[in-house]
Amino acid sequence: MHERSSVGELAEQLRGELDRYSPGGKLPSSRTLVERFRVSPVTVSRALAQLAAEGLVVTRPGAGAFRAEPRAAAQSAGDTSWQALALSADSATELVPRAVDASGVLVTLSAPPPGVVEFNGGYLHPSLQPERAMAAALARAGRRPGAWGRPPVDGIPELREWFARGIGGAITAAEVLIASGGQSALATALRALAPPGAPVLVESPTYPGMLAIARAAGLRPVPVPVDTDGVRPELLAEAFRATGARVFVCQPLFQNPTGAVLSAQRRPEVLRIAREAGAFIVEDDFVRRLVHEDAGPLPRPLATDDHDGVVVHVSSLTKATSPSFRIGCLAARGPVLERLRAIQVVDHFFVPRPLQEAALELVGSPAWPRHLRTVSAHLKVRRDTMAAALRATLPELTVGHVPVGGCLLWPRLPDGTDEAALVAGALRAGVAVAPGRPYFSAEPPAPHIRLSFAAVAGPAEITEGIRRLRTACDEVLE
Repeated sequence: MHERSSVGELAEQLRGELDRYSPGGKLPSSRTLVERFRVSPVTVSRALAQLAAEGLVVTRPGAGAFRAEPRAAAQSAGDTSWQALALSADSATELVPRAVDASGVLVTLSAPPPGVVEFNGGYLHPSLQPERAMAAALARAGRRPGAWGRPPVDGIPELREWFARGIGGAITAAEVLIASGGQSALATALRALAPPGAPVLVESPTYPGMLAIARAAGLRPVPVPVDTDGVRPELLAEAFRATGARVFVCQPLFQNPTGAVLSAQRRPEVLRIAREAGAFIVEDDFVRRLVHEDAGPLPRPLATDDHDGVVVHVSSLTKATSPSFRIGCLAARGPVLERLRAIQVVDHFFVPRPLQEAALELVGSPAWPRHLRTVSAHLKVRRDTMAAALRATLPELTVGHVPVGGCLLWPRLPDGTDEAALVAGALRAGVAVAPGRPYFSAEPPAPHIRLSFAAVAGPAEITEGIRRLRTACDEVLE
């Protein structure tokens, strides 16, 4: 039996037996529980820790586990209605309200109910994560001299150097800051580059988490449409002229959600347009390490073609490892680097050193390139399986672009489709999908859904998920 399920089952059994003991009464020893339930000592330890966290059990080193004293009666909830006024009292003076709709982010972070096919996930399925390599890296990191001390606020030098080499071009370790994942880095970048109330240009459609960051900072996202070759330069130039914006956030490689790659012809145009506008480009290079087996050579990060400090580069290890392996970087040159550093220090102090050391151990191990090759092969198979299943089973959904990297397809729904109804119908049919509306900062031109092929167990589950989506479409589509 899987260890995690064994822990939960044992905890449930022990929870049901607690009434046998008076408050303060001693529970059976760990050895007795191991023999009685035929589980490992680790399972017993974790189950007791779970009950302790719930306040049902007290563990005393060397003495054992005891039933906790009854909790005091909970006080009645107070009146929090005053907060409605406090939170909105200054909204009249705000150019952009800071109330944030996190629903588009929560869709990709919330685990669906058991038995539901997870097409809404944003991370690799556990079977694709390098769990053993990460565990070994963390164990080795914990034994490093000074691993639990305070790290340099910019990050440990060896990890900054590794990120700098990965970006390439003239980027040096001195121009890299270690961050707690891509989301944190993007938040730091937007706070550094734009004051509250300012416009910020964003791709349309784009990642809802970035739109949430912008709105939480009081910024006004202004959409610039993308096609299969990335952002459209003529519309980008017009948006800069019309708004006076000083920031453009983009994902030049395998854009979320379209999978578009900024073309070689457009790259210098985008850099030139931003430079002439006196603006920064925040490059979110979030899935470079999730390239598919048939992709061929990838374009370099946009930062490598930038000689004037226009690009603030963001990248992360999270997508290629685990949602809990939150290590990323910010790279920039010029005075903006000091502002990025100052904001990051004020907000976070530093990234925990053990996690930085573990990242360095992981990317320096032979397991790392093996893991990337394995994921590359699996993602291609999954992408092809999903694309073929959509063509065969749901021909009325249009997939305009099948990417060679990332983990997403972006089907367009028939005109007039009620996205919310389809998403709800899909969940009833046993498949979770992400609605397209949260990916647009203004009115969407057409209904879409976003489908991830990385968060599921494998090709068979993808095929089953598309079959369930067919059931939902039959219910909702006219």
